[in-house]
Amino acid sequence: MVSSTQLIKELREKTGAGFLDCQKALLETGNNIEKAIDYLRQKGLAAAANKAGRQTNQGLVHAYIHMGGKIGVLIEVNCETDFVARNEEFKTFVNDLALQIAAAKPLYVKREDIPAEVIDKERSIYEGQAKEMGKPPAAWPKIVEGKLEKFYQESCLLEQAFIKDPAITIKELLAQTIAKIGENINIRRFVRYQLGET
Repeated sequence: MVSSTQLIKELREKTGAGFLDCQKALLETGNNIEKAIDYLRQKGLAAAANKAGRQTNQGLVHAYIHMGGKIGVLIEVNCETDFVARNEEFKTFVNDLALQIAAAKPLYVKREDIPAEVIDKERSIYEGQAKEMGKPPAAWPKIVEGKLEKFYQESCLLEQAFIKDPAITIKELLAQTIAKIGENINIRRFVRYQLGET
């Protein structure tokens, strides 16, 4: 069964994947666009994993000002080549990250960036909450782990749902962008300023 050109075109527009990749995805999923997108995302994640070890010495430092100067974000995102750093798709990705940071207020890029004392403090608060709820001590570790996961999802940029498409996380958006652009990309650091906040 050969996929129609129209379906391939639609899938390419939605995913940015190549013609042959889209054709194969549609063949594998019986011309189901949604399943084909998932198929390509899975393949894209695999492609991104293969690029993860490569050096990222180029990139952009991008400034984004929101709400008439009330919120500002400064972000550094690295890639492998200067050519990609000037690419519109890369610039759009970096700007989307700045929008995400302005709106969702993450504190860290990834969970590994969170200082151990912050995690210990959160864990202690969650244990106290479990105790206050009158839960048996045997249930506390599970409650604490669940609340810690939620803390990571709120505090870590990579684990947040993308504001423009809540069906994917920033980590998945990063993997898709790596697969599309064909270079390793590293979200290095950011700072978010809000007027009047310390």
